[in-house]
Amino acid sequence: MAKRTLRDRRKAFMRGHVSEYCAALYLLLRGYRVIAMRYKTKSGEIDIIARKGDLVAFIEVKARRATTDAVFAVDVASQHRIRNASLGWLARQRDAARLSLRYDIVAVSPWGRSRHFPDAF
Repeated sequence: MAKRTLRDRRKAFMRGHVSEYCAALYLLLRGYRVIAMRYKTKSGEIDIIARKGDLVAFIEVKARRATTDAVFAVDVASQHRIRNASLGWLARQRDAARLSLRYDIVAVSPWGRSRHFPDAF
């Protein structure tokens, strides 16, 4: 694989941020409340933490041309990292005992079109 230039990395970084904002807007329009974006812990990062009632969704956002590519881009290591980070977030919540947890993927296609995969892993 060819080495990515600084310009390519910056472009990918910006595309990732824009995709996360598109996904957050998508979730807001579907009744979720966005609790955090790019939540960082020692274990890793969660792109979006959203809540709908007592349901907390830990969401990984992937920008790909095809939604299937986005879903398959979340490998076992990513899932493990997100789960560990979510436990760190959950430990800080006063109402943790009554919350239901879910791990979702939002695939963002070109032009900001989003598709939500609830309970993806």
